Amino acid sequence: MFINRQVELDQLSQLYGSDRAELFILYGRRRVGKTELLRAFSADKPYLFFIATLSSDAEQLATFSRQVYGFSHSDIPEGFTYPTWEGAFRALAEVPMGPRPIIILDEFTYLISGNKAIPSILQKVWDEKLKNTHLMMVLCGSYIGMMETEVLGYRAPLYGRRTASNLLQPLDLPNAALFFSRYTPEDQFLTWAVLGGMPYYLRTFSQNQDVYANIRQHILDPHTGALFNEPKLLLMEELREPRNYFSILRAIAQGRTRLNEITQASGVGTVNSVARYLDILQQMHLITRRVPATEKQPEKSKKGLYQIDDHFLRFWFRYVHPNQSQFDLGLKDAIFEERILPDMDHFAATAFEMAAQGFVAYLAQSGQLTFLPERVGAWWDRDAEIDVLAVSHTEQTALVGECKWSKKALGTNILDDLKSKAQVLMQKTEINKVHFALFARSGFTPALEALAKAEGVGLYTVDALVESLSVVGSG
Repeated sequence: MFINRQVELDQLSQLYGSDRAELFILYGRRRVGKTELLRAFSADKPYLFFIATLSSDAEQLATFSRQVYGFSHSDIPEGFTYPTWEGAFRALAEVPMGPRPIIILDEFTYLISGNKAIPSILQKVWDEKLKNTHLMMVLCGSYIGMMETEVLGYRAPLYGRRTASNLLQPLDLPNAALFFSRYTPEDQFLTWAVLGGMPYYLRTFSQNQDVYANIRQHILDPHTGALFNEPKLLLMEELREPRNYFSILRAIAQGRTRLNEITQASGVGTVNSVARYLDILQQMHLITRRVPATEKQPEKSKKGLYQIDDHFLRFWFRYVHPNQSQFDLGLKDAIFEERILPDMDHFAATAFEMAAQGFVAYLAQSGQLTFLPERVGAWWDRDAEIDVLAVSHTEQTALVGECKWSKKALGTNILDDLKSKAQVLMQKTEINKVHFALFARSGFTPALEALAKAEGVGLYTVDALVESLSVVGSG
C-alpha cells in the first residue's frame, strides 16, 4: 500500500524531466518509506536498483558490477566484476541513455562504512564523466548524521555535486489515516498517536481489529509482536552507547523534558554529558528541543524542552521498555490493563496538541488564516501555557489555541480560560491582536458554538484534523 507522497513524486518527476545529469540525495529514518518511494517512482522507467548490505566491500562491488553490466547485456559472465569501484562507476556512462536511466544506490551509508573512499571515487567519476551524461543518479541512506556529514556536508567530497535533496518525513495525520479507512476518525487518530507516520509501522496494524487489539498483538507480545523489539534493534544498530541513550529517551517519554530533569532521571552522568547525548539524538531527528513560539532566537533560549518526535518511540519508551521483564514473564494483559489503558488519554493528549499545531500550519499553508505566521508551536512561561500558537512578529498578530482530549463537550469556560492566557501572552510580548481556536475530542456545547460563531472563534474536532489533507503531502 503506497500512500500519497505526491510532492516527493513530483520533485523526482521534475528532475527526471530535465535535460542534464541529476544527482539526487534522498535520506531519512529507517521505516519512513524511502525505498518504496523510489520503487513507485522508477516502476515505469529503466532503472538499476542497487541495495547495499553489510557484506564485504569486494562482495558489494561484485554485486553492483553484475547489475551495471546486466543493464545493457543479456548474459553476464560467471564471476564477473569490475576490478575497482572507479571502473564500475565509469561503466555507468556507457549504459543506454534513451530512455533516460535511473541509477539508485540504496543504503549508500553501508557502502561508505565498508569503503570510506567511495564518495571520493564517485565524485571523481561524476566530475570527469557522469555529469556529462543524461542519467539520473539517486543516493539514498538511513543514517541521517552520516548522510549529512559524508554526502551533504561542506567538507564531503560530493559537496556541490547534488542537484537536489530531500529529507523524507513521516506521514502526517491525514495521510496516515488513509491506512485505516474503516476506522472512525477517533480511532484513526489514536493509531497515529501510537504509531506515528512511519508507513512500515502503519502497515503492521490491521483495520480488521480495533486499535487496542493491534497494540496487544503487534507491540506488546514479545513472541509474535513485529514491533515489540523494533526500536531496540534500530537504535542499537545506529548508536555506540545504546544503554545511555535508552535511559535518556525513557526519561523524556515519562515526562522529564528539561535538561536537569533528564539528567537526574536518566542517571547517565553530568548535565554536560547528557547535553552531548541530546545533541546526537537531535542530529538523528529522534528528538526536538522545543522553545516557546515567540522566541526570536530559539537556539539561545533558556526555555527549551525536549520531546520525542516519533510517536511510536514515545509509546515504546513510555510503556514497553520500562516493563520489559514483565512482558517476558507473560504479563502482557496485566501491563496493558493496569498501566497502559488508564494512561492512554494522557498519552494521546500530547499527540492531539501536536496534531492541532500541524493543522494550524496546514491552515496557514492553504491561505486560511488572516495573517502569515512566522512560527507555529506552543507557548509557555511561569504564568500560562498555550497549547497552540501561530505568531507573526511582523504583523504583531497571533492565533492561540487550546486542546482538550476529553470525552465531554467543551463549554464556554474553556474559551474564557484561553482568553485569560491570551492576555498574559499579550502583556509579555509585542502581540496586540489575537485570534482564537479550540480543538476538541468530542465537540462543543451549543452555548460555546453560538458564542464562537458570534466572535469568529475556530472550533475543530478530531474529525477535522484527521480529514484535512495536508497541502505539503506528508510530514
